[in-house]
Amino acid sequence: MKIQIINGPNLNLLGIREKSIYGDGDFESYYAQLQEQYPQVNFAYFQSNVEGEIINKLHETGFSFDGIIINAGGYTHTSVAIADAIAAIKTPVVEVHISNIYAREEYRHISLTGKNCKGVLTGFGLDGYRLALESLLK
Repeated sequence: MKIQIINGPNLNLLGIREKSIYGDGDFESYYAQLQEQYPQVNFAYFQSNVEGEIINKLHETGFSFDGIIINAGGYTHTSVAIADAIAAIKTPVVEVHISNIYAREEYRHISLTGKNCKGVLTGFGLDGYRLALESLLK
């Protein structure tokens, strides 16, 4: 099974930024744990702070991978283009948010991308990625 993980803007700073919201773990260490825990999965990881690069990655993997886990960061609430890219591809996508977006600023309560996803996980910390993977494996 081939699973693409896509992280959006500022998620390259996990473990450094706003630890009270996002925790003190970096994504690379968590990703290594996922790979070890799920050796049967062929993972690919991509992070970008650039909206167009995220769209290109969705197009590139959205017809050949078995699943995509996306945390579009702030683009979740603003990007019609990423929402459209998710709608245009065939691969199922699960949206993940490390923090509980409904416990934060009101503008974060709206996900433009979530309606085009198989499901949305919010507020489970980094473990949300594992939960998203479990949903794709079933």
